[in-house]
Amino acid sequence: MKNNKIIFFLLLVLLAACGQKTQTTEQHTETAAQHDHSHADEVSVTATQMQMAGIELGRVEQKNLSNALAVNGTLAVPNQNKAFVTTLGSGAVRSLRVHPGDFVRKGQVLATVANADVAGLQQELVSVQSQIMFAQKEADRLQELVSGNAAPLKSLQKAKADLRGLQAQQAGLRQQLLALGAPANGSITSVISITAPISGSVSDVYAEIGSQVDASTPIAQITNNAELHLDLFVYEKDLGKVAVGQIIHFTLTNNPGKEYDARIYAIGTAFTNEAKAIPVHAHVINDKRGLIEGMSVTARISLGEGVYAAVPDEAIVNHQGRDYVFVLQPQAEGDARHFARVQVLKGASDVGYTEIKPITPLPEDAQIAVKGAFFLMAMLTNEGEHEH
Repeated sequence: MKNNKIIFFLLLVLLAACGQKTQTTEQHTETAAQHDHSHADEVSVTATQMQMAGIELGRVEQKNLSNALAVNGTLAVPNQNKAFVTTLGSGAVRSLRVHPGDFVRKGQVLATVANADVAGLQQELVSVQSQIMFAQKEADRLQELVSGNAAPLKSLQKAKADLRGLQAQQAGLRQQLLALGAPANGSITSVISITAPISGSVSDVYAEIGSQVDASTPIAQITNNAELHLDLFVYEKDLGKVAVGQIIHFTLTNNPGKEYDARIYAIGTAFTNEAKAIPVHAHVINDKRGLIEGMSVTARISLGEGVYAAVPDEAIVNHQGRDYVFVLQPQAEGDARHFARVQVLKGASDVGYTEIKPITPLPEDAQIAVKGAFFLMAMLTNEGEHEH
């Protein structure tokens, strides 16, 4: 219904413009002589046209708006919240237990790798454990003999030193096996388990069953979005407006339907590449659902609140890179109403209202088109094209 209304109104504009074109050359010349340069920014509409276009009048209001700085950036995860899943020992992948997108917890087994060297370490551990048992008994025997002055103290000291050496060797072998992901309980196997170094979501799986891996070959990657943050870029002229602790409201550039929040925790001290922009970092707070590293965002850094001269967002129209409002003029001809296009600069924007700073001062009681400004701009630009 709204589209039909727009099409009908534009047809009225075209018919009115074409009707003006069919007037005699004398009438056109006479009309042009009666208008000065300022009339190029004026448009007249009838009461019927105003009703059809839904044009409504209002005044510039004093509104309490939250001032904000518009910036762009991307979502990122700190390196300490990302991890590659690797193995300290080389071997062939025997099994994979995760898929991209799976959530895993720290220590969870993600894959198994066959490594022949592990069995040798386990065999050595079993042998050392047997030697420790013998050395412990020998040290106990010598302790009794020394207590009865039946053996020299030197023999006991040597036995205890040998025992400590074997115990240190046992601890080292256990640590090697545990670091490799192999059991250190006396069993012999050639398969080691690869566990998750952090909790998070599996962002990618690189290995395949049977592929060869080593310490420099990642099996998978895990990303923990718990510390998701924003990397924003603020231009030099706006840097003085930004401070640690400020709240940021942002939306996804490709999906602006939902708003998220973040808080600035660090401001860069150097320009990025050739651009005159400083990186600003902010923690994402509250709800993080639907957010993934690398997404582009459109953000607004809250700079505080103030009372501003503002109009509804719909009252401002953009034409050729400039913003305008339409101000009702006091003169009237019959039921025709005259509107003047006035250029404005936009400021703070909030709750459906935007601060305006007119290039030319407006009368205190000025009435503007708070609805239907788009149609007035269409009529004005259409008339200008036909006049040329």
